[in-house]
Amino acid sequence: MIGDDRRPEIGADAAIDALAEGTYLLDVRERHEWDDAHAPGATLIPLSELNDRVDEVPTDRPVLVVCHSGMRSARATDALRGIGVDARNVVGGMLAWRDAGGGVVASDDHHVSSAD
Repeated sequence: MIGDDRRPEIGADAAIDALAEGTYLLDVRERHEWDDAHAPGATLIPLSELNDRVDEVPTDRPVLVVCHSGMRSARATDALRGIGVDARNVVGGMLAWRDAGGGVVASDDHHVSSAD
């Protein structure tokens, strides 16, 4: 799926499957949002820090980008694609992730929830 005629997007179901296969998941929410709940295996780089930390984002494989609802991750996806990263926006963000049954953990790595 393509958003804005150039932004590749991926649905939450497909993102969950891709993460299970080892795809890099970049969470661009703020630390307090991450601490409440995040996808297992995701990496946190808040959008506000992305420019300074962009060298931490892999360039040798696709990067799925997620936020709360998909707006910040869309901006991050566009920025990353602008420098040659194969980035894809997770449509609907963590809201869609949870609705699709994606598991989440709190920052202390205790299991928070997973729809079964």
